[in-house]
Amino acid sequence: MSSSPLKDNKFRIAFAIGWLVLIIMQAGVLHYWFELSWIEAITDSALSNLFLLLACLLVINTLRYYMPRREKYLHVIFWCLLLTGLWLTLNNWLLPLVLQRSAGYALFMDQSLAVRFCFAFVVMGSNTLISILWYNWEEQKEQKQRKTDTEQLSKEAELFKLRQQLQPHFLFNSLNSINALIGTRPQEARKMVQQLSDFLRGTLKKEEHQWVSLQEELQYLQLYLDIEKVRFANRLTTVIRSDEITQQMKLPALLLQPIVENAIKFGLYDTTGDAIIRITANAEENNLVMRVENPFDAETASPQKGTGFGLSSVQRRLYLLFARNDLLSTEIKENIFITTVKIPPHE
Repeated sequence: MSSSPLKDNKFRIAFAIGWLVLIIMQAGVLHYWFELSWIEAITDSALSNLFLLLACLLVINTLRYYMPRREKYLHVIFWCLLLTGLWLTLNNWLLPLVLQRSAGYALFMDQSLAVRFCFAFVVMGSNTLISILWYNWEEQKEQKQRKTDTEQLSKEAELFKLRQQLQPHFLFNSLNSINALIGTRPQEARKMVQQLSDFLRGTLKKEEHQWVSLQEELQYLQLYLDIEKVRFANRLTTVIRSDEITQQMKLPALLLQPIVENAIKFGLYDTTGDAIIRITANAEENNLVMRVENPFDAETASPQKGTGFGLSSVQRRLYLLFARNDLLSTEIKENIFITTVKIPPHE
């Protein structure tokens, strides 16, 4: 239901001033052009316009609750004609009654009926048209706001779903590794359980904050890397490079972990040798640009096909946040797979 224009204070003031000007102008016309006395002119103008105002307010408030479709606009014209006829009947009965001592007023009233009817119809039609335009504008604005709110809720729900999907994806891998370590290296299995507990506890806290500094993200990423280093022992080496400027730049929380997980997957799962995962952060044109590099075996891995759930979820998340598909890219240089993520400034 659209709000009435009469609830807008500026509209109320303009509306009241408009009717006051109309009363004064009509009184002046009746006095100077039709030679009515000031009493007759002011009484005629005040009463007739008061009734006309009430009729217009009735139309305005009716349109607030019932807005006819375009094919039914003839109904609106019929309302205006009907109300104008009722208004004219009331004026024709009341005004001569109020001004009955004036000998020439009754004759003037009879002669001016057609002009009064046309004038009232134009005024009422103008107010009706303005009201229809107002209510249609309000309705379109409300529909646009509802659409925006719905899209925002949908986007937030999908972002939440992506974050929730990432945790089981990593959790299952970690539990499988713990299971493999229990028989052969129980001490390391217990250590990994504790690290996994710290990691998941941090995840629950992070979900409340969508944006964090790179420094916070790297601290959280270290919990994940500690778990992976237990799994792969000396095979996994990580090198992280960032400066003081990039440390304070913002990025979506938990963004790096699936990218690094993807790098470890292609760097160690399908190979038997050691692997160095390099994570580099730079500031380029006010954007935070992060590169994750990992080696891969071209015969056993297919990083050009990409990504699995990890990188696809990151790309989808970046699109939902920035409406851009060019913020994540991958490339291959010799036997190095490079994932690049660009984060625009957070407003």
